[in-house]
Amino acid sequence: MRHTLVLPLLLLLLPAALAAAPADSAAMQQAIVKDYDTRLAPLFDYFHRNPELSYMEVKTAARLAAELRQAGFEVTEKVGKTGVVALLKNGPGPLVMMRADMDGLPVLEKSGLANASKVIMKDLTGQETPVTHSCGHDVHMTTLVGAAHRMAAMKAQWSGTLMLIGQPAEERGGGARDMMADKIWQRFGKPDYALSLHVFSGIEAGKINLADAPYSGSDTLEIIVHGVGAHGASPHTGKDPVVIGSQIVMALQTIVSRELSPREPGLITVGSFHAGSKSNIISDMAKLELTVRSESAATRALLLAAIKRVAAHTARAAGVAEDKLPEVRQVDDPVPPVLNDLPLAARLKAAWTQQLGPGIFAPAYNREAMVAEDFVRFTSDPYIPSVYYTVGGTPVAELRAAAAGGPPVAGNHSPLFKVQPDASIKGAVATSVIALLELFKK
Repeated sequence: MRHTLVLPLLLLLLPAALAAAPADSAAMQQAIVKDYDTRLAPLFDYFHRNPELSYMEVKTAARLAAELRQAGFEVTEKVGKTGVVALLKNGPGPLVMMRADMDGLPVLEKSGLANASKVIMKDLTGQETPVTHSCGHDVHMTTLVGAAHRMAAMKAQWSGTLMLIGQPAEERGGGARDMMADKIWQRFGKPDYALSLHVFSGIEAGKINLADAPYSGSDTLEIIVHGVGAHGASPHTGKDPVVIGSQIVMALQTIVSRELSPREPGLITVGSFHAGSKSNIISDMAKLELTVRSESAATRALLLAAIKRVAAHTARAAGVAEDKLPEVRQVDDPVPPVLNDLPLAARLKAAWTQQLGPGIFAPAYNREAMVAEDFVRFTSDPYIPSVYYTVGGTPVAELRAAAAGGPPVAGNHSPLFKVQPDASIKGAVATSVIALLELFKK
C-alpha cells in the first residue's frame, strides 16, 4: 500500500468511520501512512525477527534508543537495567509520558509468517529457549517510534514535554518496578499524565477498546504443605502432604464461588503442584504455586485471608500438628490492578470520537481474562492520571470466520499469535497522537 493513493485506500487500513474525519486528522493519517511505508514497516520487521527475553533486551533497547534520537529526542539508556527514557521538550506545559514494553517471550513461533522469529537464546538461568514477540511488544515499540515522529513533526500544534519510555521485563512483572527504583521521576520529572496501549488479537485490527479496568491485579503465592513422611504401603504412619495439598486445591475453588460476590471479579489458580520423588514414598512436603487475581483492595484482602484460612484448617482437619501447618508465602511483589482515570478516559474518548468517528471503537468487546500488567507501578505511587487502552490486531474477516466456526484466532502468548501490522500500527499511532495532542493542548 503506497501513500500516493492517500485517503480512499487509507480507509481500508483504518476504520471506515475515518471518512468523516476532520481535515487535520486526515492529513495526519496520510502522514502516518507515508511513515509506515518508509520507516515503521521495516522497523516492525526488525523487532519481530529479533526478540529478546526480559532483562536481556540489549539490542532491542539500543535500536529503540537510536530511533528516538533520530526523531529528535534526548535519550537516556540503561534506566532500570535495560530501560530507555526519551524526552522532547517543546516549551511550557504538562509532562506527558507514553510507555511501550520491549521484551519477548520464551515461545517457539509457529505463526507461519515469512518473518517469524528463529531466535534461540540463553535465558537468565543459562537454559536455551526459542524467543518470539508473541504478545505484540514489537507493535508497541513501533507505535512509540511512529508517535515520536508525528509529535516531532507537529511541534507547532502542542506545548509541553513528551516523555517516551521503553520498558524492560513486562512479562516478568519487574521492569516498571526497576525503573521506578532507578528514580525515574526524580531524574526526568514526574508526569502529569501517562498513557500506554496493548495490541490484542481478539479485536479488529486498527480499532480500539477503552475499559474502566483494562487489567487485573496479581499476587503470586506459594503454599508449603508439611506432612510426615512414611512408606507408601504404610500411609497410616504418616501425614500425606499430597492428599492434604489436593484437598487444599479443591477447597480453594470455593473461595471465589462461595465467599466472593458473583458480580465481583476474582480468581485463584493453582498452576503448579510438586511433591515426592518415588511412587512408594510418602513425602514430608508438597509445594503449591498460585496466581491470585483481583480488581479491588477489598477483594484482594478477602482472597488472601481466605487462602491462609483454608490452607491452615484443611491441614488441621487432617491432624497436622500446629507447628507444621502450611506456610503461605508471597512470591515477588504484588501488581495492583490497572484502573483508568475516569475523567481522563472520558476526555480522550471524546477526542478520539471527534477526530476518528465512533467507528474507531471495537463493538461489543468485553474483556474475559484477568490478565495483569505492571504499567500500574508507574502510576499508583505517586498517583498519576493515566489511560491504558487496547488496539485490535486481527483482520475482521478472520474474526468473522472464527465466530462462524472456522479456524480460531490465536490469542496473545500463543505460538500461533500474529497481528496485521499495517492496520494495527497505523491505528495505534493515530490514536496515540490524538491523545497526546489533546493532553498538550495550548
